[in-house]
Amino acid sequence: MSLRITRQSWQALLTELESARKSRHLLTYRALIERLALPTPAMQTLVTALEYLAALDAKADRPLRSALVISQGVSRMPRSGFFECASRLNRFCGPSDGQAAASWHAAEVARVFEFNYPEDV
Repeated sequence: MSLRITRQSWQALLTELESARKSRHLLTYRALIERLALPTPAMQTLVTALEYLAALDAKADRPLRSALVISQGVSRMPRSGFFECASRLNRFCGPSDGQAAASWHAAEVARVFEFNYPEDV
């Protein structure tokens, strides 16, 4: 099954992530789904869009903006699929939980906060 995000939702996603980057805040998956008003299957659509964005960022040798999206849980970390995606993109190596993942994620978030992304992406 192929999931697609509308051009309008894609642009809204980029706008939300840029706003979070500039204000140095993280977003939850749930908050993004609600702000973007994504239709069912909303989580799958969002995850697919975030993985696509990660691939674009990796290809352009930029920090992964998808690192700004985290679970609501106590860990304040992205879902394990984020780390699997980062591994496929040769950005992260290791288990998706634990200290190594937390340290790498914190460093990636810091890189995202400091990077100025082109407006056309």
